[in-house]
Amino acid sequence: MFKKNYYQAAIFSLVVFLPRLSASAQITQQTMSEKQGADSAITIHQETDLKASPTQLYGALISSKEFSDCTKKSFPSFSAASARIDPVAGGSFSLFDGHIVGRILELVPNERIVEAWRVVDWPAGIYSIARFEFRANTTGTTIVFDHTGFPEGLKEHLSSGWKEHYWIALANYFQ
Repeated sequence: MFKKNYYQAAIFSLVVFLPRLSASAQITQQTMSEKQGADSAITIHQETDLKASPTQLYGALISSKEFSDCTKKSFPSFSAASARIDPVAGGSFSLFDGHIVGRILELVPNERIVEAWRVVDWPAGIYSIARFEFRANTTGTTIVFDHTGFPEGLKEHLSSGWKEHYWIALANYFQ
């Protein structure tokens, strides 16, 4: 309960107090499941195994250059500088040539990234929470990912977007 309230307060603070924000890896196993229960319409839970270390994956997700290189490798239509990331708690980010924007809420090096995350065409002031956790395993890393608080009706679209634009792109980047 504390974490949920903490993240809700963080989003409130972002919306009210901060300016708006105009492997060798391969997927060895990918399991995607949706949380069940009353909040299932607004929660995505995915777990993906990649053949890259937690350090490599963490770095790729918080580095402007690495994220841009990763994006460009899988999606040539994006610019070579498609990501701008200020890799500190409270830092802003813009991904996929400005299509995704947000703020970094928490960084625990090589273990966890938590972001207030939004698509630019969502209604003003709407931010979701994207949480990446990195767990070393015998072949690389399991990314445990949770995405909550996004607008209703977007679950399937976002779920497939995470798979294509993040997990598969990261696997391609580290191969």
